[in-house]
Amino acid sequence: MSSARTALSNAALRFQESAIRRTGILGAAVPGLISFAAGYPAPEMFPWADLQAIASDLLARHDGNTLQYGATRGYRPLIEHLLAHGLKDRGISAGFEDVVITTGSQQGLDLAGRVLIDPGDVVIVELPTYSGAIAAFHNLQADLVGVPQDAEGIDLVALDASVTRLKREGRRVKFVYVTPNFQNPAGLLMSAARRRDLLAAARRHDLVILEDDPYGSIYFEDSTRVEDTRPIKADDADGRVVYLGSFSKVLVPGFRVAWMVAPAAIAQKVELAKQAADLCSGVFDQRVVHGALDRGVIQRIAPTLRSHYQHKRTVMEQSLQSVLGDRVTWTTPRGGFFLWIELPAGVDDLTLFERALKHKVSFVIGSAFFVDGGGHQFARLSFSGITPEQIREGVDRLARAIANNQ
Repeated sequence: MSSARTALSNAALRFQESAIRRTGILGAAVPGLISFAAGYPAPEMFPWADLQAIASDLLARHDGNTLQYGATRGYRPLIEHLLAHGLKDRGISAGFEDVVITTGSQQGLDLAGRVLIDPGDVVIVELPTYSGAIAAFHNLQADLVGVPQDAEGIDLVALDASVTRLKREGRRVKFVYVTPNFQNPAGLLMSAARRRDLLAAARRHDLVILEDDPYGSIYFEDSTRVEDTRPIKADDADGRVVYLGSFSKVLVPGFRVAWMVAPAAIAQKVELAKQAADLCSGVFDQRVVHGALDRGVIQRIAPTLRSHYQHKRTVMEQSLQSVLGDRVTWTTPRGGFFLWIELPAGVDDLTLFERALKHKVSFVIGSAFFVDGGGHQFARLSFSGITPEQIREGVDRLARAIANNQ
């Protein structure tokens, strides 16, 4: 064994690759591929002219602070705008000491895990759950326990049973990770009643809730009201919810500007962990995002974004129904970027993926989102970053791959 290998820590030896990134690498080697794998925002919806004007104004000032190192906690005017508008509009009451700007929500997951998880601690996740969260918590040496979902969200009877069993075994359960709004991958919208009951269950078991909300603003106006997406954090009366939000889906992902709202004691430790990780998030990026908020860019483009993604969802559903009929099933997502399909009986996600690549179409295997070894009967299809024409052609290719698999 090489000295480099023997020098690795036990944690590094257990590091887990993102299944979504791995899917992208495999697909990149296929010329002409149509990818349903990447949950990318649509580049044609980026507010190019607004961003160009904001960036030009910032650079024209020749203010050294625009391109200098910044505060670890984040650009103060951006945090203050979030507190006065974005968070307040979502029903969240917080102070400056509760907010940390992060380099994307993924860093938020990692930092929250770093300050909450000791090796061997248990983290409860939904079945299925976001594969990036699986990787982040796994790499911090947590033990992940999955709890199934129903149409209203995480199954609280199963949650109670799991936590009770784990505590009886002497295990330490640290937090429950959920994505209530248009979950990645299943696209589910947790009901208001389930959110309240989950918060009550967390109080009963003395657990933290890590609430990830990257898609809450991408709700489809044909079936969803803004009040349906009210964060759990908005009703957090005793400081047990850590809330993650992001500008990646409603502005542009390349800036990597997101935020965490946490009880001050947790936020303080997150700030220290972030100092060690990157000193600060990109200062110029934060200033451009603040400019977009201050000029009302995000508020102006939000309805168009919702309509755009709603149309693509409908195109994908109509295409699937047209070429596959009842051979695949799904629950219509009321927001977000994804369709979560159940494959025909006898079709395995891994086998289908290999066959789909031969037909020049890709998706993310369902089993990548399960921590219990299951999920092989599912696939996640993203409709967000490709054109309606590509969606139709990609579904035709997928249908041929399914037909050849049976």
